[in-house]
Amino acid sequence: MANTIELENVIPVAPLKLIVLESAQSLGESINKYLVQFRKDAKNKVKNDPAFNGYSTENFILDSTCCRFGSGEGKAIINESVRGADLYILVDVCNHSITYKMNGFLNHKSPDDHFQDLKRIISAVDGKAHRINIIMPFLYEGRQHKRIGRESLDCAYAIEELANMGIDNIITIDAHDPKVQNASPLTGFDNFTPPYQFIRALLKTESDMIIDKQHMIVISPDEGALDRAVYFANVLGVNTGMFYKRRDYSRIIDGKNPIVAHEFLGEEIDGKDVIIIDDMISSGGSMIDTARQLKEMNARKVYICCTFGLFTDGMKKFDESYEKGYFDKIVTTNLTYRIPELLERPYYVEADMSKFLATIIDFMNHDVSMSNVYEPTDKIRRILEVYNNRETLLDEYNSKE
Repeated sequence: MANTIELENVIPVAPLKLIVLESAQSLGESINKYLVQFRKDAKNKVKNDPAFNGYSTENFILDSTCCRFGSGEGKAIINESVRGADLYILVDVCNHSITYKMNGFLNHKSPDDHFQDLKRIISAVDGKAHRINIIMPFLYEGRQHKRIGRESLDCAYAIEELANMGIDNIITIDAHDPKVQNASPLTGFDNFTPPYQFIRALLKTESDMIIDKQHMIVISPDEGALDRAVYFANVLGVNTGMFYKRRDYSRIIDGKNPIVAHEFLGEEIDGKDVIIIDDMISSGGSMIDTARQLKEMNARKVYICCTFGLFTDGMKKFDESYEKGYFDKIVTTNLTYRIPELLERPYYVEADMSKFLATIIDFMNHDVSMSNVYEPTDKIRRILEVYNNRETLLDEYNSKE
C-alpha cells in the first residue's frame, strides 16, 4: 500500500460508501475487506469522533440491485441512504457471465448492458450523494476511442454522457488511450497502471530471473503499447524493443485491416528472458504470434503481462502454444471477469489489484495527493532489490541459525 502517513491528519470529504454492481461482485468484496482493514488500522484523529460516525465500519458496500422485467427492460434499486456520501460505483463491463431472461430467452449481458445498468444506478442516486465516483477498470468502449472515417465515437460519447449525469470522477486502469478524457475536460479522470503488481506476481512465481540488461528485455507487441514497455523497462533497468503490425490496407475484415506480419525492432534477443507488456489479450492471435517469433529468436523465457485477459476465442490456441513452448507464463489482473478455464491453467498467474483499488479509494476519500499511487517506481525498485539479494539474505539467515 502507498504511504498512509498523509492520511493521519486529514478529514475525509464525506462518509465513504461503495456500490458494487453484480458484474464486479468478487472484486468489490475483496476491495471492501481491504478498506475495512485500512480503517481499523488507521490512526486518523477523526476515527473515534462522533461527528465522523462510520469512518471505520465492518462494511462499506450499500445494498443495491439491478433487476429486469420480463420484457428485458431493467431498473436499479438502492435500498440504503446515499445522502451526503462520497460514493464509489464499481462495474466490470466485460463480465459476459451475467445472464437475464427476455421473452423467455436467456441472454448474456454485453458491455452495453453493463453500461446501461451503471447509468441506472447513477439515476437511482438522484443527486443525493456528496460526490459520485465511477470505478470502471476496463474503460467502456475504450478501443473505439478515435474516429477514422465515418465511425462512431463511442468512448468519448460515453464519458460525456456520464459527465452530464453529474459524476465527479472516472477511475480506470490502463486505458487504451487515456487522451479520450478530453471528451469531458472538467470531469476528473484518473488512469492507473499495474506494473508493480505485474513484477510482484512474476517474482513470486519465478525463482531464477536475472533482471539486468544482459539477461532481460521488455517488448511492446505493437506501437500502441510502446509507452508502457518503455516505462516498465526503465524501472527494471533493462532495454526495450517492439513489434509493429504490418497491415493490408486494401481490405477490411471484421471492421479492421488484417495483419500481414509482425516485424521486430530491437536488439539481440538470444538467451534473454522477455516480458511482453500490453493492455489486453482479446482473441490473442497477435500475442501468440509475437511470443512465437521471440522463441524463434532464441529467447530463454517469454512472459506475457496484460492488464485484461479477455480470451474471447477461448483457451485452445493458448494451450497449444504453451505445449509448443511459445511462452512460459501469462500474467493478467483480476480487474475483469476471467473464464474458469483460465484459472486452472498451469501457465496462468494472477496479479491481484484489489488492495491497489482500495488504496486509491482511501486516498481519494481523504482528498490527498495521489502521487504515491500514480508512481510506483520506488516500490518496484525496493522489491527488485529484495529479489536480487535473496540468496545473500538467505545465506546470512542460515549462518545466524
